Amino acid sequence: MIKGVNRQVLEIHDTGNQYFEKALLFVKPEYSTLSESRLRDAAQKAFGICDGIPKCRKQKVAGILIKATSLIASAGTGALITFYLINQ
Repeated sequence: MIKGVNRQVLEIHDTGNQYFEKALLFVKPEYSTLSESRLRDAAQKAFGICDGIPKCRKQKVAGILIKATSLIASAGTGALITFYLINQ
């Protein structure tokens, strides 16, 4: 049961999580004058939801791309060094 009628409540329908269909967030009184879009952005950042994709998944993909790029650059550098040593 929710007590009190002077609370501003933000309802999130798309949580980006397979277990939860929606979330209710109670806005602190000092931030109740902010716009709804700004509050929604803050909620998405707080719960790691970016365009419906969990933040951890985006970070994982970014990490894989960075590692792959690093490995390709290292292989290319090694190939150039080997080519230079063979053709001396």
